[in-house]
Amino acid sequence: MTSNKKLVLELQELFKQKEYSKVVFEITSQTSEQERSSFMCNLLGLSRVSNNKKNIDVLNLAIKDFKNGYLKEKNTNHALDSLANFITTSVLLIDLEKNYKFDFTEILEFYKSSEKLCSNHKIIHLAMAMVYRRLNDSNKLAFHFDKIIKSKNFTADDLCNYGYWRCFGKEWSQADFLEYGSFVDKNLQILQEDKLSEISQETGPKIRIGFLSSDILQGHSITYFLKTVLQNYDKKKFEIILLLNNSKQDQLTQSFENLATETINISNLDNISALNKIRELKLDITIDLMGYTSTHRIELLKNRLAKKQVIWMGYCNTSGLENMDYIISDPNLIKLDEQKFYSEKVIYLPEIWNCHCGFDFERKENSPPFINNKYFTFGSFNSFDKINPDVVNVWSNILKRVSDSKLVLKTSQRRHTLKRLKDLFEKNNVLDSIQFIDRQEDLKNHLLTYNEIDIALDTFPYNGVTTSFEAIWMGVPVITMAGYNFNSRCGESINKNLNMERMVAKDEDDYVNKVVNLSNNHEDYINLRKSIFVNALKSPLFNVQNYSKSFFEALEGIVN
Repeated sequence: MTSNKKLVLELQELFKQKEYSKVVFEITSQTSEQERSSFMCNLLGLSRVSNNKKNIDVLNLAIKDFKNGYLKEKNTNHALDSLANFITTSVLLIDLEKNYKFDFTEILEFYKSSEKLCSNHKIIHLAMAMVYRRLNDSNKLAFHFDKIIKSKNFTADDLCNYGYWRCFGKEWSQADFLEYGSFVDKNLQILQEDKLSEISQETGPKIRIGFLSSDILQGHSITYFLKTVLQNYDKKKFEIILLLNNSKQDQLTQSFENLATETINISNLDNISALNKIRELKLDITIDLMGYTSTHRIELLKNRLAKKQVIWMGYCNTSGLENMDYIISDPNLIKLDEQKFYSEKVIYLPEIWNCHCGFDFERKENSPPFINNKYFTFGSFNSFDKINPDVVNVWSNILKRVSDSKLVLKTSQRRHTLKRLKDLFEKNNVLDSIQFIDRQEDLKNHLLTYNEIDIALDTFPYNGVTTSFEAIWMGVPVITMAGYNFNSRCGESINKNLNMERMVAKDEDDYVNKVVNLSNNHEDYINLRKSIFVNALKSPLFNVQNYSKSFFEALEGIVN
């Protein structure tokens, strides 16, 4: 490590005591850069980051330390630790500084040079997953999580992340998702029952329903669907308890609390404490709105919170958990003969699995943009994570076949992700037809952008949900492609419930042809757009009263 063993021991003790500033001082004052071992470089960088992980200058210094640590003793364990921290801190810096001129080239070169030695280094695989998450390469991201899973050195977060990111690709069948869900179930911690409160089997005068979520915050898409049911439940029959897993709260959180019977925050509770807290509420049903997403509490669901457990909205796939009893769906999302690929029993709502509460400003029918522009404008306001190379190819073919057409993409994602997409469109020779715009913070201005769009283009296999509801609310047709499971059929269900089955393509060629034909038939397009605007709020997509009635009748049915 270093010839100065006494100094190393002192530094280790200081680091253990979280005296990070002292570690930095001792190393920089007592050793030169040339004298520092890989171990010491790594310790110096870690201390800098631990002391101030939001200071760009500090992070730059730490990155230099980690880089030196990697290069000094290349191919040693200490060097690999430095490499892992070099990657992680570089990503952290990129996330903080949008203009930082770092394009991942050096990361990828370093990793490739030590790839064989990294096969069992979990932190490096996690770090590389962070890189490919930002480069929007779901296949390589899944590759690194696959390494972690196969090593058996994983956490609940790792298990959930791997399952979630598999939804962005087409490599897995629904049978694969079920198999993986079973694997997750077997590898989650089973808590000792003697440390837990019993689940009450009593039936009270009202059905008590707990909604478990980390996302009841201003601007989160899930709130528009949750609000539908919270505003329309029979208080004589039901009690609603919000189980908040978010430490941050805002005005919207408070307004939702006013709609509920009771609110409990479990964000700072460990699993045993959270389980006991929730079990003491004597819930009849717990509805999980997170699934495998990053803010999950999957271990709580593994150990059961209530008599019945239901998954809805946040993660549109099977949990694989034996203790997850039901999944809320509709006939378009999970076919009757596909129930065997979901560990949960399927609650089939009669029309649609989700219903949007709408927005608080007046809708106005606008003339199609192409009339003034003299060209068609397509748009997608989905997360860039969902725009894979196959999607880019389909959209590029549309732009090539519809003369002078434009494509508007809106997202808040970072520079490096934007560059990846630009490169893909440039490769297809259509970059000049793409307009990238920032997502507006103001909801009304965001929605008004749809007035500049003739046809909204859905992503696949990971469909948009909120963006499709938004487009239709504004009177904009959405073209989507039929998928093979819940996650990839959301657009299909939305369009079918709008009586717009003609906007559901069977494959990529059909997707292109449907958009091209509609763009070339102006009279048909104008009539279709008018029909959507007139009928949208009458459809199951926004009929909150009918939806809520079906929703609570279904829940009442699984309790009785």
